[in-house]
This record gives sequence, structure tokens and C-alpha cells, in this order.
Amino acid sequence: MKISHIFLLILVAAIWGFNFVAIKVGLNHVQPLTFTAMRFFFAAFPAIFFVKRPKLPLHKIAAYGLVMFAGQFTFLFTAIHAGFSPGLASLVLQVQAFFTIGFAVLFLSEKPLLVQLLGALVAAGGIAVVALHNGGEVTVTGLSLLILAAISWGAGNVLTKTFGKIGKKEMFGIIIWGSLFAFPPLVALAFIMEGPDTIRQSVTGMAPATLWSLAYIVCLSTYVGYSIWSRMLTNYSAVVVAPFTLLVPAFGMLGAAIFLGEAYPLWKFLATLLIISGLCLNQFGAKLQKFLRQKLKVKLAL
Repeated sequence: MKISHIFLLILVAAIWGFNFVAIKVGLNHVQPLTFTAMRFFFAAFPAIFFVKRPKLPLHKIAAYGLVMFAGQFTFLFTAIHAGFSPGLASLVLQVQAFFTIGFAVLFLSEKPLLVQLLGALVAAGGIAVVALHNGGEVTVTGLSLLILAAISWGAGNVLTKTFGKIGKKEMFGIIIWGSLFAFPPLVALAFIMEGPDTIRQSVTGMAPATLWSLAYIVCLSTYVGYSIWSRMLTNYSAVVVAPFTLLVPAFGMLGAAIFLGEAYPLWKFLATLLIISGLCLNQFGAKLQKFLRQKLKVKLAL
């Protein structure tokens, strides 16, 4: 991988990590479904009038918008609104790596390694630690919604792999047009679940903090983050790109601590250790196993 691409992926991890702070700030003033719909409205308009539709089947663009965008962020925003800690949410969401593997096995005929299954088991231990601390900044509802968000992200990653190699401009078009497909069902859901009065009040009475959070989420997290991430996924193996998500919780927890005053007790450290260890086993375990076998062969030969 090029050095410039490595720095770009680290930048994406930082953007997505601090994105959890922006989400929390926005949700202080707007209901989650309305806020999610607003995010993808501004991601689609007015850019949709200046960006050509990508040269992909319309159903693939629609599926990307519904799964990667509408599904993932409806669950994520609602989880944080339900009281789940933003810093901890940035950690739990990374179990998407294991759902990516599961969907790749089911739909792309990939075969998981034993070490990857072990990594999933270790990470599940971290999720269990989080679940045992129900109350306050961790809720059963919030944790369940975050798992659903991770499932959506994993499905979106596998869907992205079916796009083939595409250019930077084409990927930006998929982001814009995918946002267009995400917006209508989100508005419909917001009308049903939150009501037209809530939507009207949110739109007409937006606080400056909400506008700033939307600007960050739309311009940096959506346009910049997903354009780079999706392009890297189409140009490199998912095994090469996926490890960079390990940096997201680090930036997410740092941002939550600095801007939201979020505490970091021992149980959070344990959960972080288990989940990150599981992700590391998933991403690097096969290479480590191969390295150790080669070392053992050399010693036996001597």
C-alpha cells in the first residue's frame, strides 16, 4: 500500500472517531430519526444536481444507500440518543469486522480461518463486559441497536466489494446518490415514529451546535470519509484496509474524553482490550501464525 494511502486511512479513522462527538452534540437538540434524515438530505442536496449518476446498476446504488447509510446510522444515532456512551459506541461498532467476515463467507464464498473465529470469540467477551455494565451510559436497547448498526456496516462493506475497481469521482457519486436513496425512507420513518411537529421544530429551530455537527458529519464523515474508505476497499483487499478501523475507537474515546468529559473506568479498559485484541487476531492472526510456523521450521532444521 502506498504511504499516501496509509495516511489517508489514518485520516479517515480520525474523522470517524471524532464523528461520535459530533453525533452526540447534534442529538442534544434533534430526535435521532429526524437527525439521520437531515444528514442524508444535506449529503444529497444540492450535490445531486452537479454529480452524475455512477455507472453502476441502480439497484446496487439503492442497496448501498439503504444498508450502509439508512440502516447503519438509524441504529447508531438511536443508540446514542438512548443514552449509550459515544466513546464506547465507537468501540462496540467495530465488531462490524466480524459481520463483514460472516457476510463474505455467505455471499462471496470466502472461508474464515480458525484464528479469525478465535478473534470473534475474544471480541464477544468484550461485548459481554459492556453488557454486564447495564445502566447509565450503557443500555440494553443501545447495545442491541449498536449490534444492528454493526451488521448494517458489515453488509455494506461486502456490498462495496461487488462494485469492482472504480475511480475517485465514481465513488463520490455513489456516496451522493446513495444518500439520495437513504433519505426518503428515513423521512417516512421519522414522520411515523417522531411525528411531523417534531420534524418541523427541528428544521425551524436548529441551534448553531446542530448546524456545526451536521456540517462535520456531512462534509467530513460522509463525503471525505466514505469516499476514501470505499475507494480503498475497491483498490485493496479488505484484509489490508479493515485493520485501520482499529484506530477509530482510539480517536472516538479521546474525543469523548476531551469534549464530552466521558470517564474511562477499569471495565471500559477491559472491554477495549478484549475487543481490540479480537480484532487484531482477526486481522493479523494468520500472518502471525505463518511467521511462527516458519520460525519453528528453521529451528527444527538447525
